[in-house]
Amino acid sequence: MGKIYVVGLGPGNVDCLTLGALDRLNSGYINILRTENHPTISYLKENNIPYESYDYVYEEKENFKEVYNYIVEDLIRKSEEYGVVNYFVPGNPLVAEKTVEILLDYKKEKDIEIDLISGMSFIDPILVAVGHDPVKGLKIIDGLNITGQKVDINTANIITQVYNKRVASSVKLYLSEIYGDEYEIYIVNSAGIEKEEEIFKIPIYELDRCDTINHLTSIYIPKVDKINTKIYDMNDLLDIIKILRGKEGCPWDREQTYLSIRESVIEEAYEVVEAIDEDDMDSLEEELGDLLLQVAFYSEMANEDGYFNIFDVTTGICNKLIFRHPHVFKQKKVEKCDEVVYNWNEMKFKNRNIENYTGRLRAVPKLPSLMRSYKVQKRAADVGFDWDNIYGAIDKVKEEYLEVIEEVDLCKGGDIERVEEELGDLLFAVVNVCRFSNVNPEVALNKAINKFIKRFELMEIKSNELGKDFREMTLEQMDILWNEAKNT
Repeated sequence: MGKIYVVGLGPGNVDCLTLGALDRLNSGYINILRTENHPTISYLKENNIPYESYDYVYEEKENFKEVYNYIVEDLIRKSEEYGVVNYFVPGNPLVAEKTVEILLDYKKEKDIEIDLISGMSFIDPILVAVGHDPVKGLKIIDGLNITGQKVDINTANIITQVYNKRVASSVKLYLSEIYGDEYEIYIVNSAGIEKEEEIFKIPIYELDRCDTINHLTSIYIPKVDKINTKIYDMNDLLDIIKILRGKEGCPWDREQTYLSIRESVIEEAYEVVEAIDEDDMDSLEEELGDLLLQVAFYSEMANEDGYFNIFDVTTGICNKLIFRHPHVFKQKKVEKCDEVVYNWNEMKFKNRNIENYTGRLRAVPKLPSLMRSYKVQKRAADVGFDWDNIYGAIDKVKEEYLEVIEEVDLCKGGDIERVEEELGDLLFAVVNVCRFSNVNPEVALNKAINKFIKRFELMEIKSNELGKDFREMTLEQMDILWNEAKNT
């Protein structure tokens, strides 16, 4: 069984080398460095301390994953060959050192003895340079995985491993989407190294234009100032709702219940749809915010009542998405889009203990009637109960239309229930034609309503130009204006 001492070399200044690190350097055992690109290497050379490094591996391998895995496997092999190996890494072994992370994972599986000898991390001199107390909040992010770890606007962030302009460019693009191009950040080079350390403030858009970026570059992003910089995230939204619902908050917000704002959910959802239909991205952004408010508001009320909170909501939907996408998260192979939809529905029905086909129809939520009929028909079609083609559905519309005429003629002011029933059948049949045409009937009807309103507006403008009021016009005169509006 071999033994590996993992030793931190500190941020770069020789004075930051610990006694433990010096002891290992002079122990007589083989010294291996992850990289020579570190200022303390001058100390080793000046004192004739023998070492070897893994810098050559970075040139030979195609990506960092291969580099790190090779280093770990080679360290294990050398520890078995030599008995003891000293492995030196920049800074602190437990801060931004992927090879150490992999080594510790190996330790759990294999018979390897590993001792960690700490060193000052590069984080400490960065904090000193920018004057930040980490107690006020700090998040450390690997610049090579910034989209996976994500910055937090409500705390300070340090981004490591921004060692060239390519990495800086990808970091810049990510940060610009959150903070905006003009938000000011700090570039910190050679933190903690006497006479070499430099720090300067720049707007985000200049990040990849800096000529001083190197392997000892980090980025410090100050916490967003909510007074002067209006950037908010989901946590801010939840905090605002808590304030509004609190004792010192808004009387109206405090009085709201699950029932009192339920219509707002429907209204906001329809306004989202309207913005999409009108291809109005500015309105869509605003309306999505209004819809998100409903989710956050309900979650806060439920939290107050001890039912669930926003984390339960997000956990639930994430679990559902993962469970219903085994072709993505569990390597299950799916070739076509319709297979994805089928698997989604089958898992949904299974999860809800729906065991028969009628139950699938009844499980369609009480949506607006056009949407509900569309979904019910789709689920019936999924099990084979459907027309062969659209013409069967169109013939059904004709049949139902004639039955409406027949009932209207029979009714003549009498019992209206039969007319209501036949009109319902006609609407249901029209929805079937929509389904065969891949047209959402709710959307189609909304567009027809908007078109009607627009034409009506043109009629009114024309009538005003003629100096006439609608109420003074005959139906024939209005029909003329209607036809003009249609042709406009």
